[in-house]
Amino acid sequence: MTPRAWQEVPRSKVERFSSIALAEAPEIAQKILTEIRQDYPYLQLVEDESGEPMALVGIRRAIEGFVRHLASGAADPRVPPEVFQEFGRGEGLHGRSLDSLQAVYRLGVRLTWRRFAEIGQQVDIAAPAMYELAESGFEYLDGLVEQSVLGYAEAAARRASERLRLQRQLIDLLLVEPRGDSARTLAERAARVGWELPETIAVGVLMRPAREAVAPAVGQGILLEMESEQPRIVIPDPETAGRADTLRRATAGWSGAIGPSVPLAAAATSLRWAETAVQLIKKNLLPQGEVLHCTERTEELVLLPSRELIDAAARRCLAPLDGLGPTAAKRLAETLLAWIETPGGAPEVAQRLGIHPQTARYRLRQIRELWGDAIDDPDQRFEMLLVLRSQRLRGAPAQGTQ
Repeated sequence: MTPRAWQEVPRSKVERFSSIALAEAPEIAQKILTEIRQDYPYLQLVEDESGEPMALVGIRRAIEGFVRHLASGAADPRVPPEVFQEFGRGEGLHGRSLDSLQAVYRLGVRLTWRRFAEIGQQVDIAAPAMYELAESGFEYLDGLVEQSVLGYAEAAARRASERLRLQRQLIDLLLVEPRGDSARTLAERAARVGWELPETIAVGVLMRPAREAVAPAVGQGILLEMESEQPRIVIPDPETAGRADTLRRATAGWSGAIGPSVPLAAAATSLRWAETAVQLIKKNLLPQGEVLHCTERTEELVLLPSRELIDAAARRCLAPLDGLGPTAAKRLAETLLAWIETPGGAPEVAQRLGIHPQTARYRLRQIRELWGDAIDDPDQRFEMLLVLRSQRLRGAPAQGTQ
């Protein structure tokens, strides 16, 4: 704005206007504060070291700064930043929005302008100049809001950082084995972040799809710790209806695993299963590109981490295959597994493998010759089932010595 009409006001009138306005600034500020207290009784007014409300100080300084800049001929009055940034900071630290603060500012500008208009008539300043003065006042209001937004953003960032720190401490405490008075400490930490302790819990481990990946929008109640190389997620009452679908949508594009639902005190157990699953994902033994639920991958999680035990058992219980070539051993191992898994005889095995029943009978006779009566022992059949399924999951050779 170029305040040409105001520039044409005689200097004597400007000085007289400024003198009256500055003299009345404390009274105007007090009147504004009184109105604020009446219209916004819930608004907390912080006092400075002398016991004076900071709001009163800020209003008075804002009025005085505005008037002095007008008196000096400045076209764009500058806002005193400190107090108004502090107002915004206070709203941010208390988790409130800036709506009420902006309403207060508008109230202050309206009351100030009302008095300035009276002073303008008293000094006999022309209406066009007073209109420009009003425009400057609203620009000044924008500056007040801008300074408050800066303070608010700073406080909101600080508040979010503090919440994340407390949330990380809570997660760390959840994931250690319970001891002593940890239950009481846990309740205190949970209360500080407004998290209600659940009866059951599931813990997940995530794998970042990219170094700067945006945190999944997991929603209220779910704790997420993103500072670790592998972010951790804590899901309260995971069996709640719709929670699994919400998590699936929120973590689209991420890889990772969520451990089984366990009592709150056993959170570390859920984490261990999730970590086990993530290790298998890294080895390409479980699929990437989704967040798996451990309870849906029981076979892999039981068999794949036990490779040394499985391989040792394979050398013993699949030893009869050692004298065969790789292709024949593979076919007989597939047939043996189909036979153990399938109720019935050769026709059912043939159907399962997609081969001719006569071929299935021939292979079953070979199996009977290689293992003899041992093939009928329930314990040995169960051990063979575990070994063969593990090898199928890993794509490993079927021979016992390999």
